[in-house]
Amino acid sequence: MAEIIQQEQQKGGKRRAKKHAPHIDMTPMVDLMCLLIVFFMLTTAFSKAKIMEIVLPEKIKDPTKQEAPKISASRTTNILLGPDNKVYVYPGSVKPEDYSANPPILPPLTATDFSAEGIRRILLDRNKALFKKINDFNAEVISGKIPISQDSARSMVAQLKKDDDTGPIVLIKAHKLANYGNFVDILDEMNICGIARYTFVKIAWYEERMVELASGGAASQATASAN
Repeated sequence: MAEIIQQEQQKGGKRRAKKHAPHIDMTPMVDLMCLLIVFFMLTTAFSKAKIMEIVLPEKIKDPTKQEAPKISASRTTNILLGPDNKVYVYPGSVKPEDYSANPPILPPLTATDFSAEGIRRILLDRNKALFKKINDFNAEVISGKIPISQDSARSMVAQLKKDDDTGPIVLIKAHKLANYGNFVDILDEMNICGIARYTFVKIAWYEERMVELASGGAASQATASAN
């Protein structure tokens, strides 16, 4: 009974005003966020993307009039990728008439492999002058004689390699029995030894004969059995 009376009193009494949720104006927050974005954009140091420098050949206007590039024979080093993971190296150049002469006029052919004391040692010996320049430059940077940043030092080393006129020009040629792993290995050696100028060239018939003679005829027998 008391509950019924209380309910009637509540119905007949004053109605309470509805409480509205407080309204928050977000406009100042938007201005603050814009200021923070501008602040971080101006003060944040973005990391530089690592890129690989690729030297593209010049566009040939008339291929029929294009002359073969002149390569200094004194700087030329020929690398012949032979069978059984063997590598053969000779300096200079060989012409077909040199091989056909009686007796053949052939340069000394050095047989080696992909070990640290093999082709790597030969390339490092041929590239001594460039390595001396790089070591002298790094020593001056470390001692403070050349006050530049680390990124600038790397750029200068890359420029020294690019402008080098004493290092070897390596011509890489593969025998028909050389495997794909030899190509990967020789590219790694070019990078390790800091060789700035190298290219892949099709092996000549007389160079294949030189490899077969140096391998004791094993390459020629394997070629004959494969055919």
